[in-house]
Amino acid sequence: MTEYVSVGPARHEPVVDVAAEDHSHRRIWWWLLLVGPGLMVMLADSDAGSVITAAQSGAQYRYQLVACQLALIPILYVVQEITVRLGLVTGRGHGALIRSVFGLPWGLVSAVTLFVACVGALITEFAGLAGVGELIGLPRIASIGAPTLALVGLVLAGRYRRVELVGITIGALELLFIPAAIIARPDPHALLSGLAHPVTFSAPYLTLLAANVGAVIMPWMVFYQQGAVIDKDKRGLGLPRALRAARLDTALGAVATQLVMIAVVVAIAATIGTAQPGASLNTVGDIATGLIPFFGRDAAIWLFGLGMIGASVVAALVVALAGAWGLSEVLGWRHSLNDSPNCAVGFYTLAVVGTLIGAVLVLVWPNLVQLSVEVEVMNACLLPIVLGFLLALERKALPERLRMRGAWRVVTYLLSGLVIVLGLYTIVQTFIGG
Repeated sequence: MTEYVSVGPARHEPVVDVAAEDHSHRRIWWWLLLVGPGLMVMLADSDAGSVITAAQSGAQYRYQLVACQLALIPILYVVQEITVRLGLVTGRGHGALIRSVFGLPWGLVSAVTLFVACVGALITEFAGLAGVGELIGLPRIASIGAPTLALVGLVLAGRYRRVELVGITIGALELLFIPAAIIARPDPHALLSGLAHPVTFSAPYLTLLAANVGAVIMPWMVFYQQGAVIDKDKRGLGLPRALRAARLDTALGAVATQLVMIAVVVAIAATIGTAQPGASLNTVGDIATGLIPFFGRDAAIWLFGLGMIGASVVAALVVALAGAWGLSEVLGWRHSLNDSPNCAVGFYTLAVVGTLIGAVLVLVWPNLVQLSVEVEVMNACLLPIVLGFLLALERKALPERLRMRGAWRVVTYLLSGLVIVLGLYTIVQTFIGG
């Protein structure tokens, strides 16, 4: 804010309102203070498996599943917003809160299943990186070994702010899918038609719809964001301001990740889905190879290759930390990235061991596509447990004034129920089809 005062017949100089400027800086600071956990976890949600699922959607049903991706924005927000409230109000991570409210046995059930799910997710992410390596002729040992060492080094270096900055920076490579969608030149009329007719009542369509929905809420997302809003420095913020900032962060992340997913659906629908309807795209190589006639070899490999690297690396980082946070919380170990490895030996050991297990399995497993499918089925099996605990904690661990009420509560329960039902449908269809 600036005012002008007369200091002579024809001279005016600005007088800076220092108090107002300082207030403005403080306001920007507290808004930025918690922005990060939601954006990072949402970028991780658009991981390798999700990108391949979106590509399948565009190839087989063109633009029909764009509406589904739009509808998933509020689902993502309402579920992750609960984790934000639980973390900021109680000051405890998700695993510690389950142990406190439901007891150690249930805490161990949640933490062990989470850790298994995290190892499975790491397999998916490293499989995505292996696929990118194959595109450019790198042996699997190089395409997996180098990222693994980098991730382990970043985690062991500690400091939440550093990890978050690196994660979001690399995850931003996913945004390359957006120019890919623009370059593909989608037909506006076909896009509008797909939005107007979003449902096809056939088993293959419903299975793919369930896969899209079931991949939205991962167990590690809940544990990561609740731990991250606690680990991130929030000194000087009152609870109302902290909640507003974290909710904004979560909303921005939900929109960003679904824009990425929509971009993938549109890019594939406008190219492979139009020229080769029903094409099967199970790997990064399938997608890039299918795009070469439309984008050229270099553009196809670089746009989707770099986008997949961003998706896989940020997801691997988030997943490794989520598993370590959850199990450490339940076991009562120190579990902050702001502690040194010497002070939180168990936490850092879990993060490193989980990462190494995922990397080694991808190095030795011959069929990465089948391995990734089995991981997605396992995640779907865990959805009822994760969302059940989350909704129960919202009712038991929060003071009444901060619980969901009325229409908001009804909508949240309905959306969570939809995710659970479609996740279970995925399991049934997988076993029937297998």
